[in-house]
Formats: sequence, C-alpha cells, structure tokens
Amino acid sequence: MTSRPLDRLFRPQTIAVFGGREARRVIEQCDRMGFAGEIWPVHPTLDEVLGRRCYRNVSELPSPPDAAFVGVNRSLTIEIVRSLSAAGGGGAVCYASGFSEAVAELADGADLQQALIAAAGDMPILGPNCYGFINGLDGALLWPDQHGMMRVERGVAILTQSSNIALNLTMQTRGLPIAYVVTSGNQAQTSLSDVACGLLSDPRVTALGLHVEGFGEPAALERLAATARLTKKPVVVLKVGRSEQARQATLSHTASLAGGDALADAVLARLGLGRVETLPALLETLKLLHVAGPLPDPSISSMSCSGGEASLMADAAVGRAVTFRELEPRQLPRLRRILGDMVTLSNPLDYHTFVWGDLARQTEAFTAMFEGGYALNLVVLDFPRTDRCSTADWVTTADAVIAAASATGALAGVLATLPETMPEAVASRLIAEGVVPFCGIDETLIAAEVAAGIGHAWRKPPPLPLLNMPSVEGAVETLTEADAKMELNLAGLRIPKGLIASTPLQAADCAERIGFPVVLKALGVAHKTEAGAVVLNLKDARAVSDAASKMAVTSGFLVEQMIDRPVAELIVGASRDPVFGLSLTLGAGGIFVELLEDSVILPLPTTRSDISEAISRLKIAKLIEGYRGGPKGDLEATVTAVARAADYVVMNAARLEELDINPLMVLPESRGVAAVDALIRRRR
Repeated sequence: MTSRPLDRLFRPQTIAVFGGREARRVIEQCDRMGFAGEIWPVHPTLDEVLGRRCYRNVSELPSPPDAAFVGVNRSLTIEIVRSLSAAGGGGAVCYASGFSEAVAELADGADLQQALIAAAGDMPILGPNCYGFINGLDGALLWPDQHGMMRVERGVAILTQSSNIALNLTMQTRGLPIAYVVTSGNQAQTSLSDVACGLLSDPRVTALGLHVEGFGEPAALERLAATARLTKKPVVVLKVGRSEQARQATLSHTASLAGGDALADAVLARLGLGRVETLPALLETLKLLHVAGPLPDPSISSMSCSGGEASLMADAAVGRAVTFRELEPRQLPRLRRILGDMVTLSNPLDYHTFVWGDLARQTEAFTAMFEGGYALNLVVLDFPRTDRCSTADWVTTADAVIAAASATGALAGVLATLPETMPEAVASRLIAEGVVPFCGIDETLIAAEVAAGIGHAWRKPPPLPLLNMPSVEGAVETLTEADAKMELNLAGLRIPKGLIASTPLQAADCAERIGFPVVLKALGVAHKTEAGAVVLNLKDARAVSDAASKMAVTSGFLVEQMIDRPVAELIVGASRDPVFGLSLTLGAGGIFVELLEDSVILPLPTTRSDISEAISRLKIAKLIEGYRGGPKGDLEATVTAVARAADYVVMNAARLEELDINPLMVLPESRGVAAVDALIRRRR
C-alpha cells in the first residue's frame, strides 16, 4: 500500500498533463465536465495547449500538482514520475504500456516496471498501461478518451483492471449515477483494494463495484471488506474465472471440491462482499445498493398486469437465495376489494388491468402490497417506445409506485424485463424518488440476492482474520490411514477401534481381538473402494483371512470395528489454495461426493455457528434432520467433529497440505459420529 493518501490524486485542485495527443484529450475532457481547478500542460516544445501556457518540465510548474497524467513513452514515464515524486506531487496516472504486461514481447518489461515503482517512491501511481480515472463528482478527469459520464452529486464508484470495460460501463443508460470510474492497469504499486479503500472514504460515494481478474494478498481484501463495513458502503465484485478448470485432486476429493473459484465465492461471502457474474448484473446490483444499501432479508413481492410476467418472475427465483413469500392474511381483504374477484391473490401477483391508468386505485393496490413487510417490492413495467407510442399510462403506474413507496416507507422497484424498455429519463427520476429502476428479471433477482447476502454478513460479528499461513519447505508425505486417524483421534475426533496387521493370519487375529463384524482395508491405497482394497462387514476370522489373501498388498492391513449404519455420510476436508491458503470443505460424503455435487466451503478459521449454518445449506442436511420419518442424526456431535477438524487444520497450518475425512459417519441422535476413513498430506 502506498504511503501517501489518494485524496489529492482522485480529488485534485491542480492537474499536470505530460505528452501530446493523449494529454490534450485529458484537458478537453476536464473542460467538458467543468473542472474548476487549474490544468498545467507540460511539453518540451509547445508554448500553449487549448489556451493554457505550457511548461517545459516539473520544476517549472507553479507548485507540485495534485494529480498528473503522464502520456509519454515508457522510458520517459519513469523520469517524469521520479521528478513528480521528488517535488511532492499527489499522484500520477501512467498511461504507457510495455511494462510487466508485455514480458513475452519485451525482455526489459518487468525491469522497467520495477524501475517505475522505485521512481514513484511513496507517491501513488495508477498503472502503468491504464486509461486513468473519471471523477464525475468534481469533473476531474485524467482520462484520454471520450466517455458517457455526466456530473453527479453522489453515486457509485466502479474500479476495473480493464480500461476498455471501464469505457464501456460509462456508456450505460440505466440511470445509475456513477461518481468514479477508475482503471488500474498493471497495479504496479497501487492495487484495486488500495483505490477502493480510498474512494470509500469519499462521503459522496454510496457503493462500489470491482471488476477483477484475480485477487492479490488476502489481507488487502480483508482491509477492503472492513472499510466497507465501517463506512456502511457495500462492495460488489465481478471476478472472472468461473470457467477455469478446477484443480484436480491428486489423492482425495477435497481439492476438486474446493476449487479456486468456489473458494473465492466463500471468502467473499464471509467478508460481506457481494459477487456477480456479468456486467449487467453488476450495474443492477450497484443500482439497488446505491438506492437502498444491503437488504435485511431476501423476501420479495412482485406485481404485474400479466400472468406471463408473474410466471417469469417465479421461475427466475428457482435456484436463487430469494423468496416470494406468501401474502400476509391482513393484506388479502384490501387487495380483494381493490382488484376484484377475478384476480388470484398470490405472490407474484398478476393484478390484471382493472386498475390500469387509474392513479388512485393503482396507488392503493401497490400500497396494500407494499405493506406486507417484504425487503423489496417490485412492479413489473416495460415502457413503450417513445418515438411511436404514448407512455402516459405507464408514467401513471410509475407515479403510483412512487406514491405507494412514500406512503409505506417500503423499498420499491420498477422492473423492466428488457433494458431498452426502461427509458433513462424514467430511471433517473425513479432513483431521485428512492425507487430502484431495474432492467432485466434475472439481473434484478441477482441484485436482491447479493444485497441480502451482504446484509446477512454485516449483521454477524466481524469475521475472524483469514488463515493464510504459507507452508514450510520440505517434501510432501502422505500418512497411512492408521497414522492419519491417530492424528485425528488426538485432535478429539472419534475413530473406529482398529489394529494393523502384516499378513492375512495376523489380520484374522486382530479381528478376533476387536470383535466382529469388522472392516478390512489395505494400507497405502488412496481410493480403496475403486481399487477393491476395502471389504466391509466381515463376520468371522476365516472371512477376514480370505479377504486379506485376495488383496494385492505390500504395506499391510488395517482391521477396524464395523460402524453401525449411519443416518448420513459427510466429507470433511481441507486443501491449500495458492491465494487464500487452507480452507475447510463440507459435503455429502461416501459414494455421493461426485453424485450429488453437494458441498460448502468454509474459509478458516471458522466458528461453530458458521459450521452449523454450512451444514444446513447441504442437500444431505435433510437426512440429518430426519428425512421422511427416518431417524435424526447427531447434529451436535457432527458440528463438534467438524470444529475439531477445523482446529486441527489451523494448528497444523504450516505443514498441512491436505486433509480428507471421507466419510464422517453421522450416527443417530446421542450416538455421535465416526471418522471411518482419513487422508493427511503434509510437509516433512
């Protein structure tokens, strides 16, 4: 993180521009947006640019500039940045490319980037290889191109590594007020998290959107999340990478379940940072967060004058963490009186067209709906084309929504199913009235889901610091199942009674000592079921000896007590991610790992509360709760076992590479759990 604050760079009173064409464009854009400060062109030969006197170098400037746009070649960029830093400049945008992003083409690219960082010292720099930023609050632009933004008094900030995506986002016509657009390029010195924390300190910024290709240090992400929570300004992230192949497990299922992108989801959720997958969803979510901030819960009401739209709304909620809760009984008489007997009172609600064009009756109907205590109340409304059609009745409907929201104090949104059917002027007016103008059904429900998720995270205590301890040097060893279980038993997990044998006869003798029935396993085999290296429910010594004789074994046998039939089987594991370190994975275990694809990731360290919540999100949780009259599982013992496994991972974080308990058998109530198979890989 840079030593100097970013205030002067992003909210400058004086701007210096270095270079030719791009520098001239920066001045043009500042003039168009009405920048009230001073702009000082610096050029070796020109006397003036756009009516402003040119200076020859940094030393000639009237004072150290708050912000500088450096639009020259890469070598000269370093010299100018060094001069600006020495003079006490507030910060610089480095436009030139040819640094670390071009190492495949330019052998000196990485070295030049390091030289640029050294030249900057503690002066903040953006880039290199970036367009810079637009400050729509003050009209200050270090931006060498056209754009679609306008001056606003308050709004969201958008940060991205991609200058072209930033440019595209400025062209949105969805009514979203944008306070800042910032590009970071190579992030040689100042990261997106640094910038984000700086912008959140501006009281005029309401929410923040990030488009990232990858995360740097987890500590920077934690700092951003803490700043967002402290300032009560939510952050939503669009991170690319869902299509990347998940890391393949070498010896267990855990690593594939906890692929890097799934872990990123879990970390963001824990930190209270929302996540979306598309640019439209990013814009709609920012719109909701700008108007209302995080939602208290995921409940939604929906009204439309079409049964088709009501069905689309209901279908779009399938698989999403939002709910169309049933109408409250107290709402029904009023809605029936207003809408008549032919309307089916439900949520989503098709209110037909009996009140269409009637401001008073629409307002009363919407008011009755908005009084149901929903976190978000939607009215589906697609405006007609203004060049061919009259919009009078649609404006009346929007007026009714505004009036009902004002009367009830409820959060309302007008939802156009298509972006082109939400006129920008209407969207801007709705936002000014505290009503969210949504574009797209899916994007709207995503926005609600994300806003509710942030609200849920913020209502919990601040999360524990992430466990990101690097592993020690040394070769990786895989413990035998017996040794792995001994480690877990010392950590407080229950394991089946077992003995090790070298020969089939010894295995039979061990079984006699343990008591039948038993399980026979071959040591040194990772996936025992697939390899035929495990035999269950052996009931006498002869059966054990025969089964052992048929196994191709060189490392010996493990003979264990047979555990009674469980209520459910879980997988509990940990694997190391190159960015976020060790995390815990919970899921349906045994043969259901791949079949059900039912797993949850918990960043570490974790709490019993988080573990209980994670288990409740699993499909297999229904079995533990007593599915269709079946016995309930010992949930308390399950949470305790998972917590002890998590503690083991945290205590051994420096050496542990992978843990895989599969299955952890959940027995009926009061009978506990048992870890019947385990794998541990760690550094020597």
